[in-house]
Amino acid sequence: MIYLDLFLGFLKVGCFAFGGAYGAIPLIRDVVMSYGWLSDEMLTYMIAVSESTPGPIMVNLATYIGSRQACFLGAVIATLAVVLPSFLIILLVTALLKTALKNKYVQAVLRGLKPCVIGIVLATGIYMVLGNCFGSITAIKANIQAIIITALLVASMFGYKHFTKKKLSPILLIIISAAAGMVIYGI
Repeated sequence: MIYLDLFLGFLKVGCFAFGGAYGAIPLIRDVVMSYGWLSDEMLTYMIAVSESTPGPIMVNLATYIGSRQACFLGAVIATLAVVLPSFLIILLVTALLKTALKNKYVQAVLRGLKPCVIGIVLATGIYMVLGNCFGSITAIKANIQAIIITALLVASMFGYKHFTKKKLSPILLIIISAAAGMVIYGI
């Protein structure tokens, strides 16, 4: 039953997505691929769309995938499933917050999780860049347009920082990426 699959799949994402949406992308990918809900290419497009639309990536992806698989009710079920664990955890944390954060073991766990989350986000970014620029391991094919856009974004980011001594806004990176995509891929 698709409703149960959507609920359990996105509940799993919501339960184990520690570190935010970027840390959840590999887990979302595993769930989506295991059920065959989207192709790898379509998932990559949806991640880009979810990144550039308002709201959390996980919620946007869950809503889209749920809607695609089972219309409005599927979107509602997938969205509720992905946010339910966070909602319950926040309720629990607010009740225990004062004493838990002072506990040296809790602090040690949180400090230990930081490098893990950084590694997951970095690995996901590298996977997405390599996958979009060079294809999969089984079918390596350079995508010159994607390589050019990636190089342009990296140059923009570092060039802006070099000349202004400030970080380039992610919003500007999205705008540059969209403009470059329109020019390079042609509309």
